Amino acid sequence: MPAIPACPLCAMENTYPDGDNYVCADCGHEWPIAAGAHAADAALVVRDVNGNVLNSGDTVTVIKDLKVKGSSIPLKQGTVIRNIRLVDGDDEHIEGNSDKIKGLVLKVCFLKKA
Repeated sequence: MPAIPACPLCAMENTYPDGDNYVCADCGHEWPIAAGAHAADAALVVRDVNGNVLNSGDTVTVIKDLKVKGSSIPLKQGTVIRNIRLVDGDDEHIEGNSDKIKGLVLKVCFLKKA
């Protein structure tokens, strides 16, 4: 059974679940149980090599020559990847297409926001 968190207002550990909420018996504060699950999803932020936040639909540039598995054409430094898509639950990879190679999955440590 997961541990019941302390009250976020008074920091007392005298809390209990009541339906969809946790309740603090000391101060009477109530907060949703599901807030902890949504906080993990909201904390997932994808950042490029310079620390800029990436969103779906952004344009990025490759910062180093990369070999592409299954292709004899490498991605050269400066190649532009337009209209990227973020991978669900993964803050280290994006999906996108270059002019010559379709269906790329790239690590964000080799990309910078254009």
